[in-house]
Amino acid sequence: MGELRIHSVLVTGANRGIGLGLVQHFLGMPTPPKWVFAGCRDPKGQRAQELQNLASKHPNLVIILLDVSNPGSIKAAAATVEKHLGGSGLTLLINNAGIAMFNNLENETLEDMIQVYTTDTIGPLLMGQVFLPLLKKAAQGNPSSALSCSKAAIVNISSSTASIASSSYWDMVQIVSSRCSKAALNMLTKCQSLGYGEHGILCVALHPGWVQTDMGRVGGHQPPVTVDSSVRGMLNVLSSLSEKDTGTFLDWEGKVLPW
Repeated sequence: MGELRIHSVLVTGANRGIGLGLVQHFLGMPTPPKWVFAGCRDPKGQRAQELQNLASKHPNLVIILLDVSNPGSIKAAAATVEKHLGGSGLTLLINNAGIAMFNNLENETLEDMIQVYTTDTIGPLLMGQVFLPLLKKAAQGNPSSALSCSKAAIVNISSSTASIASSSYWDMVQIVSSRCSKAALNMLTKCQSLGYGEHGILCVALHPGWVQTDMGRVGGHQPPVTVDSSVRGMLNVLSSLSEKDTGTFLDWEGKVLPW
């Protein structure tokens, strides 16, 4: 297992839950990134208060206005990130932002499907496209020829509910739009690994576990995994990824999940 040493990281959906946990852990590393970019839709609002508190203590944390469902917002965020990087590249892009509509098969709607797909699938597609020049720059500036998250990587936060083979938790929660959008995100991850690998960028889909977040607590069920445990596990997995792992679907403990 290698050590995760990254120059810069951008986490989307960073104002709460897993996104906030990732930001906290990056800042708390023995050798933290020079830049931690935290994207959220309302950087100055009450929902970003914890991020604001962190930013007051950590000068390397930059909170960025970012709505991944808005192409203009993504481009503006990339310009802000590029300005802070000052000629260096973006090492790690974590597409964490996501939404969930708790509809079953009978009451799923066109509007909800479009909204969920736009955030969960199209957002990461556009993020990869817009931030590709900065990711390529990071890869080119790394002396290692091997793929790793310390060189340049896109990490798409997926879900075990996206697995067509396992159909996990169906009896507990159907969330049809999320299952479909995350399954599509998995295919996007595979496509990104095939398209961006030649530029030295590793791409992986990562299931964080069933985590104790606002989104995770559904149907009166208490998720078994804490945010802290999930994030520690995912960072441990990221530190060990290599070329053989690009384009794969893994969980927070490093297990390969069925498509």
